[in-house]
Amino acid sequence: MSFLEKIISFDKDLFVSLNALGNENWDSLWMLITNQLSWIPLYILFLVLIYKSLGWKKCLALLILTAIMVAFSDQLTVFIKNTVGRLRPNRDPSINGFIRILKNNKSFSFVSGHATTSMAVSLFMHLTLKKYFKYTVLFFIWPILFAYSRIYIGVHFPIDITCGAILGALIGYLFYKISLKLLQRIDQKSITNT
Repeated sequence: MSFLEKIISFDKDLFVSLNALGNENWDSLWMLITNQLSWIPLYILFLVLIYKSLGWKKCLALLILTAIMVAFSDQLTVFIKNTVGRLRPNRDPSINGFIRILKNNKSFSFVSGHATTSMAVSLFMHLTLKKYFKYTVLFFIWPILFAYSRIYIGVHFPIDITCGAILGALIGYLFYKISLKLLQRIDQKSITNT
């Protein structure tokens, strides 16, 4: 067995163990957590905190930049998924006969778009807001819950989520650096207009 085969085997075993922790009493909660629309209050909180900290011009600029970051993250993960072509757990014939499946996604598995995008946004917001608010580290609860929900419902392996989170952190950091230049430009325009 090659090193890669050992990793994939371990990943499948870990997935089966984590997925098996679920039970019907918790299914509706995890289906709610995995739904992107359930997190709208968090998105509104991010918007309010940015507006409160930076004012409307910078808030609008960061809102547009965040939308670009989310679109970039989404398209990159779709490209990676289609390039790698790893079957999701719910489609994998070696395990799908005995795992809990709450959602039957048909696209490929590696990397998790949910993990990538939620980590990118969380890191971006944490880095942007940490000098204004104390507990921005709590933003990372979102990607952790969001990512685990994908294992719980049977659509992602742990490696999909781990690599997605790493990729998301890189994207979030890159866009944070871009945002610093953007905010600096807004400051310079404000100075020249006064």
